Formats: sequence, C-alpha cells, structure tokens
Amino acid sequence: MRSQFVACIAVLSFGFSGHVLSGVSVTEAERLKQELTPVGAERSGNASGSIPEWTGGLREAPANWRDGQVEVDPFPEDKTLFVITADNMHLYKDRLSEGSLRMLEQYKPDFFMPVYKTRRTAAFPEHVYEKFYENALSAEVLDNGNGVRNTIMTSPFPIPKNGLEVMWNHILRYRGEEVSFRSASATPQVDGSYNPVVNQYDYYFPYSKKGTELADIDNKIFYLKTDTISPSNLAGTITLVHETLDQVRSPRLAWRYDAGSRRLRRSPNLAYETDLPNSSSLRSVDQKDMYNGAPNQYDWELKGKRELYVPYNAYKLHDQSVRPDDVIRAGHINQELTRYELHRVWVVEATRRTGIKHIYDRRVFYVDEDSWQILMSEEYGEAGNLWRVSEAHNISYYQEPVFWTTMEMTYDLKARRYYIDGLDNNYPAYDFDPGFRGSEFTASSARRAARR
Repeated sequence: MRSQFVACIAVLSFGFSGHVLSGVSVTEAERLKQELTPVGAERSGNASGSIPEWTGGLREAPANWRDGQVEVDPFPEDKTLFVITADNMHLYKDRLSEGSLRMLEQYKPDFFMPVYKTRRTAAFPEHVYEKFYENALSAEVLDNGNGVRNTIMTSPFPIPKNGLEVMWNHILRYRGEEVSFRSASATPQVDGSYNPVVNQYDYYFPYSKKGTELADIDNKIFYLKTDTISPSNLAGTITLVHETLDQVRSPRLAWRYDAGSRRLRRSPNLAYETDLPNSSSLRSVDQKDMYNGAPNQYDWELKGKRELYVPYNAYKLHDQSVRPDDVIRAGHINQELTRYELHRVWVVEATRRTGIKHIYDRRVFYVDEDSWQILMSEEYGEAGNLWRVSEAHNISYYQEPVFWTTMEMTYDLKARRYYIDGLDNNYPAYDFDPGFRGSEFTASSARRAARR
C-alpha cells in the first residue's frame, strides 16, 4: 500500500524521548498564505480535478436555514456519482482504506459506499485562521510527547513534521468556544435490535475562547459534563471531565456520579483502553471523538498522504426527519444515508510501545487535511489482525463555522456488532452559544446538580 501514497513525503516517526521541538520558520509559515490553506491543506485540487481547489469552504448557511434550526443539506441536488460494492471494489482499491475494503467484503451486499462530488466545505472563523499561523511559529511538543505548549485556540501544527503533531492537531482542533446538545448512543445486537442511551452533552473550551492567553486557561483544553437522560436505570448518571493541555503536569481529571450510590467519585481509569461507558465493550475510552487523551502509549509514524473515499458532508444522517430506526441496521448502519467523497488525508500509524498494555497493538488514522478531523481509523489486535473499523461522519455546522462529527461508529469485525454515537435527530440543534461559565464545570457544581 505504500506505493499508493499520493503525497511523496518522507516517512517520519516520533518516539517519546529527546528534546522539545519548536515551531516552523517564518518563511515556512508564509506557505499558509500561499500554496497552503490557513489550516495547512493543499490549496490546489488534484491533477484529475476530482478533488477541487479549496476556495474558502462553506462560509454561508443555505438560504432555507434559520438560526436555531438543525442544519439542512446545502447540496440537495447532488446525485450519487457511483456506488462502491464488494463486486467492483477492485476498481477503486487504490482509493480505499484497509478498513473500507474489509467492511465491503464482510458485510456484502448490504454494505456499500455511495460516492458523491467532493465538496471541500470545512471552514473556520477568521480569527481562528490567524491563530493557525501564530501557532505554526511558536507551538512545541513537550518532552515525551504528552503535551504541547505555546499554542492556543486551535491545532498547533498546520505544517506537521511527524505523526504526533498530526494527532495533536486533531486533539486541539477548533470546535467552537462552547456547545450544548443532546444525542443517543446504541450498541445494536447481531440482529439489529437496540436500546438507546440518551445523554446531554455540555462542552466548554477555555483553550479556544477568543482573546484568551495560555496563562488564563489553567492548563485546560475543555470541560465536559454529560448527564444521562434515559433509560431509567441509568438516568441521573453524571460524568465530568477536565481535559488538560500539558498532561505531564496534570493528567486528565474525571468524576462520575452514579445515581444508585448517590455519590460523586473520582474516575482515574476513565482513559486509554478502559471500556467506554455504555459501549458493551465495543469501544475504548480513547476512541471517543475518534481519538483523545495522552498519546504516550504509542509511537506515531507519519506515513504521508493518500486520496481516499471517506465519510464527508453527512447531512442525510444529520437530517431532522431521520430517526434511529432509519439509521440502525444489523451489522452496520443504513448505508443509503451515507455520503463518501474523495479527499486527501494524512495517514498516521500508531504502534504500541514495548511494555505498554493496551487492547490495540496497532492503529491507523486517516486525518482530513482541511479540518484535522479524524475521518476513519483501523484498530488491530495483538495477532496483527484487523479487529475494529471506525468512521466519523461529519458536517459543517452553521451557527458556528466548525467542521465536526455528527455521528461516529466503531464496527467490531469479530463480534459483528457496532457502537454508534450521535443519534441526535430527535433533538434540538446544537447550541454553540449556551452561555456557560467555567465555574459550572467544577466537581462541587456537578455534585450540586446531581442532588437536584
């Protein structure tokens, strides 16, 4: 597969020893105003024209959308160009990930990939673009790779030199200053039956607040509070997370309130390979948001770029008229509602470090060049066999111009089951301006909320 990489850059690796790495030169950073986009993607399209030039992304909402409404499809007239199936996938093999090939083969004929015109919709506010440039000059990876410094608001390394920098770009990508939304997750049985778990999600991103300096954020990337709404046996469970920037100085802090015990307890194990709550052991904690947390359990290798068919502009899955029963099928989601496009992605391979315990021996991530969002990943077990395949179906939101997940799923190829998160169609639109304060995300505040 190495010969199929479309970007002929050197293979770079970054372990977890050595000195701090500093930002790029002014001359190199100026590329973000020339042949590269402000985010660091190639501004031009590909030679065939199947990937177009980036012209600013989706900067205005469709005329039929109003503030407060769920996002509508900005491309309702787009038709499927072709459909990739197990029968014709050999024609597209060079532009399919190993995970996509396995899904097509294992779940044929029901799993297929409808391919649409490529729309480079990812866009961010102008002040965020300015921070990309500043971060490029100053950002540093700390010793051992467990954190970064001299960066604020968004991804630190728009011109990455190694795989670890690409992963920090995903972890710190701009997702707004705050957001509140409700959605459901599920772990369908082999026959497709399921019981959804509904959560309220409240995020507050001190790292991304406009005008904030690094010294102001108390080493925090974001605060997250989740409140389980249903089913009744889980209702009232609260999880509080403080995600840190320098994870050497201060690792992630997490608390969990169990409605049964009526106590808020520290959750030091809410990280790494621990089972994600309510995932039926189909997903690890560090797979939430496709990848999160300290990257110190793996060595990261930047393999280059590829042009791949990836999930993109998933407005059909996000549509307010769609219900969970429309999405969930046995083995995988309803592929009729999916949209795949040809995009350039960074390929990063993670290999478990010697002496480290993790359920995944090797992982491969496919990271969108236009947004630093992980679009797909593959998870391999100790025997080297492909175990799980994950997809993130994303959209550009309108209230706040961010490109972010609307639905994620992890497919377990051995169990023939999957975990799905982001079933938000029954609920109001994401609110990117709920008016949160940092004081609402303390342990004492969570304890008071739990007792009400």
